[in-house]
Amino acid sequence: MTIADLSQARWRKSTRSNGGGQCLEVGYVSEVVGIRDTKDRHGGTLAVDRATWASFVRTIKQGHLDG
Repeated sequence: MTIADLSQARWRKSTRSNGGGQCLEVGYVSEVVGIRDTKDRHGGTLAVDRATWASFVRTIKQGHLDG
């Protein structure tokens, strides 16, 4: 398994975040997208390739994950 180096990632949080403490940040670097909890930025980070992230976002926008 390869560990992604996200030390140079530019992290951003959704403009729709309401300050309720349940936010995620997304960071992009090269071909890797990192996802982390804003409450624990030094905790675990999920790293996926850009194609996987794009597919996930597309699925959300299409409403396929609505419960």
